[in-house]
Amino acid sequence: MKESRQRGLGRRAFGGLAVGVGLAMALSACGGSSNPLSSAPASSGAASGSGSALVIGSADFPESQILAEVYAGALNAAGVTASTKPNIGSREVYIKAVQDGSVDVVPDYSGNLLLYVNKDATEVSAEDIAKALPTKLPQGLAVLEASKAEDKDAMVVTKATAEKYQLKSIEDMAKVCSDLVIGAPATFAERAYGLPGLAKNYNCVPKKLEPFSDGGGAVTLKALLSDQVQVADIYTTTPSIPDNDLVVLEDPKNNFIAQQVLPLYNSAKMTDKAKETLNAVSKVLTTEDLINLNRAVSGSQKQNPKDAAEAWLKEKGLAQQ
Repeated sequence: MKESRQRGLGRRAFGGLAVGVGLAMALSACGGSSNPLSSAPASSGAASGSGSALVIGSADFPESQILAEVYAGALNAAGVTASTKPNIGSREVYIKAVQDGSVDVVPDYSGNLLLYVNKDATEVSAEDIAKALPTKLPQGLAVLEASKAEDKDAMVVTKATAEKYQLKSIEDMAKVCSDLVIGAPATFAERAYGLPGLAKNYNCVPKKLEPFSDGGGAVTLKALLSDQVQVADIYTTTPSIPDNDLVVLEDPKNNFIAQQVLPLYNSAKMTDKAKETLNAVSKVLTTEDLINLNRAVSGSQKQNPKDAAEAWLKEKGLAQQ
C-alpha cells in the first residue's frame, strides 16, 4: 500500500467499524495495562526546562511526523522539555495513547477529529467545527488553537482546464460537470464528500469516475496532466499542486469540511507555557508551509522530519537560540 494511500485511510476514513472500535478504546478507562507505545522509543533531543517533560506523538505518515517535530522543537526552544514518538499509527491508536498518557500531544485535523468523536456531527465550516470540537472530546483531552494550515481533499484541475471552462470554484465546475471525468479513489463514489456530496451540494454529476488507488499521488497526477481525467481529488498540502501550476477549485458550500491542523493534548501535564508555545506555532503555520515541508521531506531533498522542522522554526523565529 502506497504511503499516500495509508495517509488517506489514517486521516480520512473515519466511518464504520474502525471508528466504533477506536472511539470505544479512546473512551475506555486510563488505568488499563495495555499500552500501544510501551516498546516505542522516544526520539528528538530535549532541552532542560520548566514543567514536566512532554512527549509529542505522530500518526504514521510524513506530514504528521513533521508537525510533531515542529511542536517538539518549538517547545524545547521555549524551555519546555519535549521529545517525539513518531509513527504511532492511526487515529484509533494515537487518541488512546494521548488518553492514557503514553504521549501528551499529537497534531490532528479539526474536521475529522470532530467526526471521530461525534460521528453525527454536521458542522462543516472552520468556525463551527472550532466551536463544537472542545465540547465533544473525551474527558481529559483538549485542543489548542487551530492553525490556518489545512490538509483536506480538494477538486483540482490544470490551468488549461480552468481557462477552457472558466473554472474558479466547484460551482463553476457544476455547470460543465457532465463533460468532466474525475480521478479519485474508488471510495469517492460513496463517501459523503465524494460523488454524493457533489451531487447534493452542487448538482454536479460527472461524466465518469476514474478510480485510482494512490491517494492523489503520481498516478493521479499523470492522468490529470495528460487529460485522461479533467478533475482530480488531491490533498491540499501536496507539493504537486504548486509544482505543476494546478488550480484548487474553491468550495463555497463546504463539501469538503474544514481540516485545520491543531494540537490535541492530554490536559494533565500541559502548562500555560506549553500552551502558549504551541498556540504561537499555530498562529504562523500555513497550508503553504505544509506544502514546502512535505516537499523537503518527501521530495528530492529527502530531509528527515526533524531537520525540516528545525529549518522552518528558524525561518519563523521560533527556533532555539
